[in-house]
Amino acid sequence: MSLTSKLPQGIAARQVARPVPLRETVYEAILDLIISGELKPGHHLVEKELAELLGVSRQPVREALQWLKKDEWVDLRPGYGAFVHSPTPEEADQLLSVRTLLEAESARLAALSPTKEGIAELKQIYKRGVQALKSEDIEEVVAANAELHAQITEMSGNKILKEIAAQVDRRVRWYHTPVAKSRGKAAWDEHAALIDAISKKEADRAAQLMREHTEHTRTSYLEQNAEAV
Repeated sequence: MSLTSKLPQGIAARQVARPVPLRETVYEAILDLIISGELKPGHHLVEKELAELLGVSRQPVREALQWLKKDEWVDLRPGYGAFVHSPTPEEADQLLSVRTLLEAESARLAALSPTKEGIAELKQIYKRGVQALKSEDIEEVVAANAELHAQITEMSGNKILKEIAAQVDRRVRWYHTPVAKSRGKAAWDEHAALIDAISKKEADRAAQLMREHTEHTRTSYLEQNAEAV
């Protein structure tokens, strides 16, 4: 057979990996600043300042801001520029209510057939979160909180549930960051009770504890923002 013969029909295309476009890297960098609270809701996003901060030209910043607008992280106001989106109470309420439904089901499923490895991982994340809280490392508290909830969803064994939960994870972290300190020890006591219920295969109790836990975060966020108005 000739070395120049064509590849078999129907063979899947194989493409070499390409570097991530700069605008995507800039998008992620700005989004991290928003989620962490370093860029707060309503903050004016100046292209030149962001470009200097990130060490890039203004073009990828401009493209990233357009993407962030599309994903509703940024508002573009004609004649004024770009601003970090300020979520309305209705937006927060809707997202956090959906989160309650998803995570209560995740906890219930996780408790049906928990593994020793899964429980051990939850306990390890819990220890990190409590230590971060004692050290007043809010960024790590938020990260550990997100990781613990993601681990429970992973333990549910439901791939579709995991995919849907992942879609709202970043906005949940955004809403959780402002209340992480005020929720403090209570939130992690709730985590401890939740881990206990899952480890004992108490599915209904785990679901109820998760509903109460996520509801506390929802009401704390809404109350804190109402006071700030």
